[in-house]
Parts: sequence; C-alpha cells; structure tokens
Amino acid sequence: MKANYFLGNGQFGLREEAVPELGENDVLVKVAACGICGTDVHIYHGDKGSAEVHPPVVLGHELSGTVVKVGERVKNIQEGDHVSIDTNSYCGKCHYCQIGKKQLCENLYAVGVNRNGGFEEYCAVPESQCYQLAPSVPLKYGAMAEPLACCLHGIDRAGIRVGDTVCVIGGGAIGLMMVQLAKLSGASRVILSEPVAMRREIGLKLGADDTIDPVHENVSEAIRGFIGQPGTDVVIECVGNTTAVRQAFEAAKRGTTVLLFSVPKAGTFHELSLEEVYQKELKIIGSMINPDTHGRAVALINQGKIRLEEIITHSFPVEQLKDAILMQMSDESIKVIVEP
Repeated sequence: MKANYFLGNGQFGLREEAVPELGENDVLVKVAACGICGTDVHIYHGDKGSAEVHPPVVLGHELSGTVVKVGERVKNIQEGDHVSIDTNSYCGKCHYCQIGKKQLCENLYAVGVNRNGGFEEYCAVPESQCYQLAPSVPLKYGAMAEPLACCLHGIDRAGIRVGDTVCVIGGGAIGLMMVQLAKLSGASRVILSEPVAMRREIGLKLGADDTIDPVHENVSEAIRGFIGQPGTDVVIECVGNTTAVRQAFEAAKRGTTVLLFSVPKAGTFHELSLEEVYQKELKIIGSMINPDTHGRAVALINQGKIRLEEIITHSFPVEQLKDAILMQMSDESIKVIVEP
C-alpha cells in the first residue's frame, strides 16, 4: 500500500509498504477520505499537535473509510461497515482522566499524530474508536466528524442559550460548522466575521444572518448596526491569530462569553486588558479536542443536520499531500481532503 510519511522540517516521503497488522481489538480501514486539519499545518511548520509528534509518522487524524478486516475480539464492527474514526485515546490513569477531564490527559495518544493515521491507503485503528456512518452518507462527510466533534465540545463550553446572539470570528471549515451549530443551539442571530468574500457568501448559505468584512469594517460598529447592541452574547474565535482574538474582544459586550476555540501557533500571545475583563465581566473559555462528542457528531452527519458539501472545496491524492497542505493554507480553499 501507499503511505505518505511526515519526515519533519516540512518534508514528506511516499513509501510502499505492507498493509498494517491487526491487534485482536483492531479493525483495518480502507481509507476513503482524510481531512487536512489546522493542526496538520502546525505540525508541518514544526509545532506540536494535540500530542507530541515524532517523525517519521503518517499524519491524518480526520479520517473515514470502509472496514475490510477485523481482529479476533472485535464484536460490534463488521467488514463492509462505513466508519468515522475518533482520533484520540486516553490513558485513564492520570490526574485529569481520573477527575473526568480526559481531554487534558497527560498521555494522550492519537491516530494520525503519534500513531500512523489516514494519509495512507489502509489504517489500523482500535474498534473502540470507530463510529458507524449511515450507508447513504458520502464517506468524505465522515472525515468531517472529528472536527465537528471538536466544535461540539466548544459549543458545549460556550453555553449558548436559546435566543442568544452569537458572533463567529473566521469563516473557515471550523467557523462554518460553528455557525450551523450555533443555530442548532437556538441562537436568534449569528454574525460571521470573515475577510474572504467567498467564505462570507457560503456562511450566509449555511445559516449566518449577517456577515462582516473585518478588513474594511469595524466589528463592534457593524454588530451595533445589525442588532442595536455593542456586541453579542457569545463570541466564538476560530482563526488562531492575534488579529482574530482582538476582533473577538471587540465583538464582546458586557457579560459576553468569549470562546477562544482555534489552535494558535506555539508561542502566540495576546495582550489582554484586565480592566476590560473586569468592567465587562467577560467569561473567557478555551476548548481542547473532542471528549465524548464524536458519536454526537456522527449522529448529526447521519441525519443530515450539518451541511458539509459547501465546506469541502478541494481534494488531492495521497501522493500530493504537501500540495494539499499548501492549498489548505490558501484563501482559495475552505476544507481540503486527501483521498488515498
């Protein structure tokens, strides 16, 4: 089979090798689609992912495919099943696992980060990490379940109430899923701030009520024009740079919850006005991966509750993985997938 290994320093190496051996609790998945994540871009540039990366390793943690073989003790998954993979496994023994916060596990183990993942033709994964897709669901949609599951954890932490107003900063794949989830959570009005016109247009198609071009408009003034208030009840930042974080605070009125959802580059800092936090009584929240939300994400996809076709804009063969990552970094794309 073909496997494209990350070698470090922005380099990849395509290899021909044997199909992975299965443990007794593993399943072998013929990979149909694997998304390029912002974390993959960080790893490409030399930063860590959700766990430490030790090249050479096959990246790719947003994957789906068809089960072609099962281990001796596998009970609930069968050959021929279409599955989406929950990337993350936890030790169950560290302090954070034992207090019910396994997403903060000190020994996090992730398919496509520190175990070979989806940028190969066949991937061996534990049965426990497999979630069944409806046969009618395109397999490429199954590759979106992992980022959708992460978004669900963020939405849970943001605590949107029915009738709240929400501003989403950033109209990439994550931001466009957040727009839809905010609406499903009962938001009365969702405003998307995004500098790329194509993404703003798609945001409106997917449920945003209003859009802002933050390059040419003042975010807080635009929000006041839309809703008659200086900010929204909840702000969800989905970009990962200091400019977007500054806009998130500009979009926050008094009493707002600000969810800093994105994965920033290592070493990124934002100067924060403590007086503003105090006077506005802001609630600032982070969100880490997808504890116990993958099943909910797959359920939403199986029931057609989340629109994904407009979000997936480009696909590449596994041989062109580096090109795929570069395209994901471009304003031309929203979501790029690799189809081994």
